This record gives sequence, C-alpha cells and structure tokens, in this order.
Amino acid sequence: MAISVKRLSHLISLKRLTKHFGVSNYSASSTSQIEYSKWNNGGGTFHKSACIDPTVLIEIGAVVHSKAVLGPNVHVGSGTVVGPEVTVGHSTKIGYNVGLINCRIGDSCVVHHGVCIGQDGFGFFVDDKGNMMKKPQLLNAIIGNHVEIGANTCIDRGSWRDTVIGDHSKLDNLVQIGHNVVIGKGCMLCGQVGIAGSVTMGDYVTLGGRVAIRDHVSIASKVRLAANSCVTKDITEPGDYGGFPAVPIHEWRRQVACRYRISKKAIL
Repeated sequence: MAISVKRLSHLISLKRLTKHFGVSNYSASSTSQIEYSKWNNGGGTFHKSACIDPTVLIEIGAVVHSKAVLGPNVHVGSGTVVGPEVTVGHSTKIGYNVGLINCRIGDSCVVHHGVCIGQDGFGFFVDDKGNMMKKPQLLNAIIGNHVEIGANTCIDRGSWRDTVIGDHSKLDNLVQIGHNVVIGKGCMLCGQVGIAGSVTMGDYVTLGGRVAIRDHVSIASKVRLAANSCVTKDITEPGDYGGFPAVPIHEWRRQVACRYRISKKAIL
C-alpha cells in the first residue's frame, strides 16, 4: 500500500519521540490522547476525569489535566496549563501562559499572564560526598479568596508546610515567594519583592518595591517596609521600617542623614 511522504515523516517523528521518552509502543500514547477532549466553550483541551463547571471558559491552547476542579465562571487563558488535581474557585480569571500545579486557588482571584504556582521550591543540601542533593518538595501552594497575582510572579509549593497567600492579598509583577511562606490577609507586595523560604507574615503587611526578606523570619501584622529594604531578623511590632538591615523608619532616616553629612564633610 502506498504511503505519502507527509505520513512517512510523521511516523518517523513518532518513532524518534517514543525512543527519546522510553515509550515502547504508540498505543499507550494514543490511549492517552483519547482521554483528552475539546472544551466547547473556548476550544481548549481537558481531561475526561477533570470536574469542570459548564460555565467555565477554556481558551484554545489551554490544557486542563486529570482530576482538576474548575468552579463556575472560571476563565482560563490561552497557553495556560492547569495541572492534575489543581482546584480553581469560582469566578477566578487566569491569564495567558500560566502554569498551575500542586496548588489550590480560591474564589474571585485574578492570576495574570506568565504566573507559575506550585513548582518545587529552591531547597538543596550537600551530602557526605560533597554532592548537591535536592530536598523533597511534596506539599502545596494555597491561594486564598480575592487574591490578585501580577504577571510573571512565582509561588513555590511547600516542603514542610503549605505555602499560603491569605485572602484579599495583592501581589505585583515579578514577585518571588519561596517555599513554606505564609502570608496573612490583606497584604500588598510591590514589584520585584523577594521572600525566602519559611517566612511568616501577619495581616495587612505592605512591602515596597524590591524588598528582600531572608528565610525563617517572622513579620508582625500592620508592618510597612520602604522600597529596597532588607529584613534580616524578626519584626515583632507594627510600624514603618526601612534600610539594610531594616530598622524603624525614624532610625533609618537618621542613618541616611548622618551618612549624607559625613560624605559632605569629606568632599569639603
């Protein structure tokens, strides 16, 4: 039987792929493809075991994997991947090219383009032979209700406790949240904030742009940090802080004024 050049090229490509990924035959791949179908409202792709409300919009190019749960009026943008067993609450809007895995997202959230939630945290140790070994990252990321997450922000899954973002918190673009971080309700994180692993933040905390927080630090509720500050130890009292290391704002202003006077005298 004659076979077209296009068909032959396709078969050769499949053979190379199965060899590369260690798949012994094509039938398993074919069966897997049958388990995915086109979603009528938007043209995206979903796994037959996913639980999806009929009002959900899944745009073309988006994929919803096995046992995911999408509530009413959820909007999934093109290029987004909703991983296995991910839960998305009602009326949540997910932008383009978002990656969701090992996470639960609450109701009425906004997840902007390029966000990644639930990937492994940055945890390694050196073994007896001097090799860098990966620490297990087995828990989840939990996003509360009415949370907004800016473009290209990353939120890692937990290792010894879930990573949590509290209700009504707002994250700007390019924010990094490390594993095991717990953020309270009503917090605001401006662009390029970096929070290392296992930080605990109270409610209504505000972090200015490019604030850095070291690992295992606790920050009380109603703390405000000036831009470019670096938190190196616990902050136990509400108030305004700034500097590197972060200190009460009035003390930081005195430090700045003192350095200015010294530098001015040196020039004279």
